[in-house]
Amino acid sequence: MELDRAKVNSSFNKVADTNGGTSQAAEFNGDVDCLQQQQTKTKKPKMTNDDLVTVVVGTQWGDEGKGKVVDILATSADVVCRCQGGNNAGHTVVVDDVVYDFHLLPSGIIHPTCDVIIGNGVVVNLPELFHEIEKNAAKGLTNWQNRLKISNRAHLVFDLHMKLDGVQEMKRGRNSIGTTKKGIGPTYASKATRNGLRMCDLVGDFNLFTERFKNLIDYHNTSCPELALNVEEELEKYKLLREKVKPFVVDSVLYLNNAIKNGRKILIEGAQSTMLDIDFGPYPYVTSSNCSVGGVCTGLGIPPRNIGNVYGVVKAYLTRVGAGGFPTELLDDLGDLLQKRGAEFGVTTGRRRRIGWIDMVMLRYSHMINGFSAVAITKLDILDVLKEVKIGITYKLDGKPIESIPASDEDLKRVEVEYLTLPGWLTSTENVRKFEDLPENAQKYVRKIEELLNVPVKWIGVGQARSSIIQVF
Repeated sequence: MELDRAKVNSSFNKVADTNGGTSQAAEFNGDVDCLQQQQTKTKKPKMTNDDLVTVVVGTQWGDEGKGKVVDILATSADVVCRCQGGNNAGHTVVVDDVVYDFHLLPSGIIHPTCDVIIGNGVVVNLPELFHEIEKNAAKGLTNWQNRLKISNRAHLVFDLHMKLDGVQEMKRGRNSIGTTKKGIGPTYASKATRNGLRMCDLVGDFNLFTERFKNLIDYHNTSCPELALNVEEELEKYKLLREKVKPFVVDSVLYLNNAIKNGRKILIEGAQSTMLDIDFGPYPYVTSSNCSVGGVCTGLGIPPRNIGNVYGVVKAYLTRVGAGGFPTELLDDLGDLLQKRGAEFGVTTGRRRRIGWIDMVMLRYSHMINGFSAVAITKLDILDVLKEVKIGITYKLDGKPIESIPASDEDLKRVEVEYLTLPGWLTSTENVRKFEDLPENAQKYVRKIEELLNVPVKWIGVGQARSSIIQVF
């Protein structure tokens, strides 16, 4: 932008004259010169959509099928990253009838040209990570050794944290949260109390690691003596794991920022979901990390200005695991039918998922937080056998309409839901690959969700296999 010196000086001189002096005007002339010189020297960075980072996050209570969307986008990505959570997450990808289950590994690792990053915001259980690698390698995962990178700033999950998780959950009694007992919450707690241990500690000076590990044990033994850990045995285990993990540990912040500078395409794979976010979910029935889009910046060290498209993944109905409010929950035979048809058991825990109708108040709230560019609707085929389908469209609390999700879970349990009922389609959609080939009522269902959310639907999942996807645009 060129500065009009005459106009600027004229305006400023008028101000200077009213103040009874011209020294400020003269001073300002110098400022204009400096500003023009700075504009000549400084060029705005060129921004194109191709250079931006793409993010995939869940919109509900998890288990939406994010792995399928990541699998699609990973075909054109150079790097796929996890930014938060731990092995309490579970993503399933089916390739040529082979089912790959991922908990810590980004599911993009099944693409042989993708590097994968476990970011600084992830908490890592090393024995479980290597077990997961071995299990998937036996199914056909190859060349992972050259493509896996783990942040040197990622915190470690120890047996101590898992035992502590179980003890804490047991002590909650009837008020249990429904944690996976994987030690994720206690590890993030250690991070917050600044006595956690990171990858850089493990692969660095092992004497210092030993000292800090013993301090961590002592810290928890004072408040929870029933933990009963063999410290020396644990240290021997981590002495071996140290050598095993060392080749994969990198400065992930430097790695990713160099990747952005070099024009590599980066895909971020969210774990859990927005309604489990520790800040935005119905606390305390949440996970221990920020699993909405903000977690990308803090969990990977990627600048906000580099984030491009944010895709939300929406299950065509609603599920959740664990306790807490569930306004659209189905506690009848219809819920049982959808549970069986959708094989709704947790990938990580195997627990039966609770079932309900899709909830637009929840989806609009997720959109407010994440700002979706588009969404994917998954598992539409599970609704194929229903004579009618319902969409929860508004909430009332104490007889008054409310526009968003209540902050209190106690209030969430009390809301009344207004539903929109649409006719079902009673036709299999499993082999459909074009939107226009879907039954008319299935198309109307998708378009109604799109209309109520005011976000375009880009993909529709109609089966478990990699090919069972409809790209709408």
